[in-house]
Amino acid sequence: MSAIIIAVLVLATASTGALFKPGEWYQELRRPSWTPPNWAFPVVWSILYLAIGFAGWLVWEAQGMGLAIALWLAQLVFNAAWSWLFFGRKRMDLAFVDVCLLFLTIVAFILAAAQVSQTAALLFLPYAAWVATAATLNRAVWRLNPDAAPA
Repeated sequence: MSAIIIAVLVLATASTGALFKPGEWYQELRRPSWTPPNWAFPVVWSILYLAIGFAGWLVWEAQGMGLAIALWLAQLVFNAAWSWLFFGRKRMDLAFVDVCLLFLTIVAFILAAAQVSQTAALLFLPYAAWVATAATLNRAVWRLNPDAAPA
């Protein structure tokens, strides 16, 4: 898996945020007062995707295919699924399950990557913090809007 393949995988994952945008439905939902401003999401995610890609490349260069790369690939799948579930399908419940699985996969990657590349593990710490925040926000919005999801 070269840097180009890693970059393509990360860009494909990031593109789900562009394909499934918040839109009018999300704007009409009740959100907690601590919700980050809309401009923060693309800024933070852009930085995180750079870190995700670099961490994956570091682990690949150090070890090749192994548990850490398998977890890195799994977190990409959960990451890509969230926008589709939350904004595309308007399934806040399934999106919450997905973001929790994403968080657990990120933590597992950190633990596995630490054995291979301390830098890769450290690069995932802000990602873990942001996804924990996203999971909390997902749950809060879901609780504030119990009837907003399609039946």
